[in-house]
Amino acid sequence: MEKKFLVVDPMDRLDLIKALASELRLKILKLLERSGPLNVNQIAEKLGLPQSTVSSNLQILDQAGLIATKSQNARKGSQKICESAFSEILVAFQDDRSDQADNEVEVIMPIGLYTQFEVASPCGLCAPDGVVGLLDVPETFLDPDRMKAGLLWFTRGFVEYQFPNNSKLNGQQPRALEFRMELSSEVPGTSSNWPSDISLSVNGIDLATWTSPGDFGDKRGRFTPDWWKLSGSQYGTLKTWLINEEGTFVDDKKVSDFTLEDIDLQKHRSIRMRIGVREDADHPGGINIFGRGFGNYGQDIVMRLVF
Repeated sequence: MEKKFLVVDPMDRLDLIKALASELRLKILKLLERSGPLNVNQIAEKLGLPQSTVSSNLQILDQAGLIATKSQNARKGSQKICESAFSEILVAFQDDRSDQADNEVEVIMPIGLYTQFEVASPCGLCAPDGVVGLLDVPETFLDPDRMKAGLLWFTRGFVEYQFPNNSKLNGQQPRALEFRMELSSEVPGTSSNWPSDISLSVNGIDLATWTSPGDFGDKRGRFTPDWWKLSGSQYGTLKTWLINEEGTFVDDKKVSDFTLEDIDLQKHRSIRMRIGVREDADHPGGINIFGRGFGNYGQDIVMRLVF
């Protein structure tokens, strides 16, 4: 999918919030998303505005990273071509837990707030009160109601989540990065013996693959709603992926030699975590991700940085 999404904590990106706080700039973004790349004159003509007004507002959008610009040869000199950088912008406040350790930062990400995806059917999304969109239609993963999802599944592909990079914000080098989520394989119906290779990457580095043993449906998940059929996936296994100076671990077992140095958090404004089933997986048994309102743990995806 070519759609691009941005999840932003407004406390971290006041410049972006200010850039959006203008009806004119919102009209420009909507025009670029609908029409595709345009030059300054074309934008001014379509909106019926002076070129100078459009140019000054484009500069604000560009500085906030909301549009991408490039120069292109024209009949007389060069012209600036502008295009929208994101299809959707989601505002999500970072979870602030007063009981967490002073040297830790924890962020809770709803499973429906992925910023990129590429999934193959069978696939679907469910909220605690019902199915989101259409089952087995990958385009449903674009549905705005995905933000309510407590369960999502697909056969192959990935979902990617963009977390705030607090190590970049506070200038500290973390000792460990951890992701915690409830996962299982995905099979039509359920099967406790249905292995699936589930892979995790951070900022484009493929860190490790864990093989889920099955898709569990022997009993209703502790938080799974009553309307969800018993023949469907009920719960998963709570997995912890830890990256530190020694390597990458799944539930305290070292699974690869990739370390924090390899993902170099200081070079990135955000932490992009991708989870899914690769095309070349030895056991391509799909994936279920359980969030709040489903499964045995009733939690969304948790990212923790330890300093």
